[in-house]
Amino acid sequence: MDVLYFAWVRERIGLPKERVETSATTVMELVEELRNREERYQAAFADLTALRVAIDQDLADFDAPLAGAREVAFFPPMTGG
Repeated sequence: MDVLYFAWVRERIGLPKERVETSATTVMELVEELRNREERYQAAFADLTALRVAIDQDLADFDAPLAGAREVAFFPPMTGG
């Protein structure tokens, strides 16, 4: 699946997008797999309360299933008016 990173998440990881082979069944399991890769992922996913996630461009929770997902995106909450 494609994993996309936006804003400061992209800055900490150093990539805007990557293709990930995963056995994760939920977003949280994917986050754990990514955290275990390297320190830059640990830094990006240190505070999940500061992150939002979308599966195939629909907002989701971290306990959402990944079955059939083609894309997961991580980004900070949007602000503005």
